[in-house]
Amino acid sequence: MKKQSLIFTSVVILLAMLLSSCSGAIPAVSEKAAAALDAQLQKFLPAEAEAGSQPAAQKEAEITPAIPSEPGLLAAYENALSGIYTQVNPSVVNIRILTQQSVTLPGSEQFPNFPFFNMPGFPGIPEAPQTPNQQIPETPQYSQSLGSGFVWDKAGHIVTNNHVVDGADKIEVTFQDGTTVPAERVGADPDSDLAVIKVDVPEEQLHPVEMGASDGLRVGQLAIAIGNPFGLEGTMTVGIISALGRSLPAGELNLNSGPVYRIPDVIQTDAPINPGNSGGVLVNDQGKVIGVTFAIESPAGANAGIGFVIPAAIVERVVPVLIEKGSYAHPYLGISGTSLTPDLAKAMDLEASQRGALVAEVVAGSPADKAGLRGSDRQVTIDGQQVSVGGDMILAIDDQPVKEMDDLIAYLSAQTGVGQKVSLTVLRDGKEKRLEATLAARPGQD
Repeated sequence: MKKQSLIFTSVVILLAMLLSSCSGAIPAVSEKAAAALDAQLQKFLPAEAEAGSQPAAQKEAEITPAIPSEPGLLAAYENALSGIYTQVNPSVVNIRILTQQSVTLPGSEQFPNFPFFNMPGFPGIPEAPQTPNQQIPETPQYSQSLGSGFVWDKAGHIVTNNHVVDGADKIEVTFQDGTTVPAERVGADPDSDLAVIKVDVPEEQLHPVEMGASDGLRVGQLAIAIGNPFGLEGTMTVGIISALGRSLPAGELNLNSGPVYRIPDVIQTDAPINPGNSGGVLVNDQGKVIGVTFAIESPAGANAGIGFVIPAAIVERVVPVLIEKGSYAHPYLGISGTSLTPDLAKAMDLEASQRGALVAEVVAGSPADKAGLRGSDRQVTIDGQQVSVGGDMILAIDDQPVKEMDDLIAYLSAQTGVGQKVSLTVLRDGKEKRLEATLAARPGQD
């Protein structure tokens, strides 16, 4: 029975620790949790202390905890989540997008997503009579997609993902109360996958979100996603922050369309995220937005416990500029490369422990080219793959260590701007060298 008591005590303590991070959204939660914990321990501990002199059957009956009649730790946790939902959900909207498609065959609009219907001679589908040289009128076809967004300010600006509204011919926004209004695009930034649209509604109907800090997040913290997965409006899912500092390609990865830029400092979460959540919010235990949901890793196209979120720091940096100017200019160095690995270091006759960002290619005419950076000059085979080696290795930028390529990308994104001069410490032919580069505006992906 001692084992059972230890298990019970551990569960109570674990729940108390879980609730300790839920201050802010519901002010009385921590006090209720402490009172409930104290009440449970007062009931439990005396029975354990007296158990040594009583028969086994009587001890077990007394040690078995009764279901508490007053609200306890679980109820306090549920109340905290309900309070967060009540606070944040009015700020989250459903976005419906219509995009005109190319002309399809007559009648195919009946089943636009099932190509085997409306074929000549298909059982149950009558063939349309035709005459020689008949001119078939062209009927515009539209595809529909759904996404999420959130109210940014009382002026009617709404933030979402660029990939949600990109190419849209018509945008509709539905609020929590069911009100549906048209929206127009104000600005977009494909390189951070953020966009701003605007609606014309009374101010009292707009409930702007409260932004939180994403810089001090820790793995294991509570993460709450609110959006419209599969068009199911106002859906809340709960998980934790699974990892920090991820780097993902911006937009669709198409190696034939030009340079591929990456979004740095991406948050990873196991809070269930599905198609339709794009553009929704990830909030902390105080209901403050710490990021915008935008991608998932899934072999089946649905939640697999790996979701990705654009951090609030990028959102707060990009969105005001989109509202003011319609676009955002990212600082640009003009290199492509990879993080140095032990195998790459060995191929370059370096210590296996050496780390840095290996420059594979320098774009002609770019700030890196003008600064004198050198790309790789030869290829070697590693694990059956041809890889480029021999270029400069960036060890630091403005005296900040660069241990991998993501460190360089994150610094350029967060700490620099167009026209700013940066100092690069590079390793070339076994010797360190300092170079100066003046950053330019990033060219478009097209």
